[in-house]
Amino acid sequence: MNSSKSPGLAGFGVLKNTTCHTEKKISVFFSIIFMTVGILSNSLAIVILMKAYQRFRQKSKASFLLLASGLVVTDLFGHLINGAIAVFVYASDKDWIRFNQSNILCSVFGICMVFFGLCPLFLGSVMAVERCIGVTKPIFHSTKMTSRHVKMMLTMVCLFAVLIALLPILRFRAYQIQASRTWCFYKTEHVEDWEDRFYLLLFSCLGFLALAISFLCNAVTGITLLRVKFKSQQRQGRSHHFEMIIQLLAIMCVSCICWSPFLVTMARIGINEGRSKETCETILFALRMATWNQILDPWVYILLRKAVLRNLYKITSGCCGVHVINLHMWELSSIKNSLKVAAISESPVSSKQTNLQPLSSMGQ
Repeated sequence: MNSSKSPGLAGFGVLKNTTCHTEKKISVFFSIIFMTVGILSNSLAIVILMKAYQRFRQKSKASFLLLASGLVVTDLFGHLINGAIAVFVYASDKDWIRFNQSNILCSVFGICMVFFGLCPLFLGSVMAVERCIGVTKPIFHSTKMTSRHVKMMLTMVCLFAVLIALLPILRFRAYQIQASRTWCFYKTEHVEDWEDRFYLLLFSCLGFLALAISFLCNAVTGITLLRVKFKSQQRQGRSHHFEMIIQLLAIMCVSCICWSPFLVTMARIGINEGRSKETCETILFALRMATWNQILDPWVYILLRKAVLRNLYKITSGCCGVHVINLHMWELSSIKNSLKVAAISESPVSSKQTNLQPLSSMGQ
């Protein structure tokens, strides 16, 4: 019978002829460390982002901070749920037959793996689109991108990720226990049915599409900011744009490095209809790389803040010596001169009064 018709026994066949083994003590240690570090990092990032959101609630940066908070909260729950299930599996000696007779735990584990894998990638691309609109179309962004619209976008992204995760369940296709017996995902061994291949390719294509959208929008945003810098030479209102684009570029680089091995591996399995022993080890390595994405994401907001970057600039200035300090002083003097010119140009009444004072004194 097809595994889709007997979901209670789905994935148990792989337990009899396991070709991929993991060291229990090392795997439990890594799972606990990853979960603990991820929870602490994301919790700290949430506190920082919420404080920043309270300060910039009525400004253009508020929408970006709201999306970033959604990303970090998603990473936090991903560590809590997936990490707790993984630790339970290791603590139960990976005996799925004993505690997963009805395949409920494996289905929940697979749904969470897909949802918490795709949702951060989707949110990263939405953040890149939001910043691209904010820089290239500031008037449209200020009038249309309200907090209510951003919350609607967050809800739509989460619902779309839930739909993708529930798609095998809705089609009566159970998630499969993988050969390492430590996690559940789409069927990745002896893939012969077109639908099983479709799920693997769909996951990979959506992940790569999210990364491509992030790259394109960040490139447009960066080029636009550089053009404004070299043409107008106006510094006012640009620092927070550069801070956000630096954070977005860091998120994009981290996502590409961490997720590309896993997405490529899933695409290869879907195309090649199966995997070997070497591919199983590759999947475990790629899965751990993808886990690091949820750990590194919050540190982007913790480290790449304006205050931290300013302190790093001061340290670099002290280490590099006179040239950087002179450049910094030149930038300060140029800012002061531009502010003086702007103040004079924006106050024509005062200039007229100063011109009339000598005439009135001559009349007297």
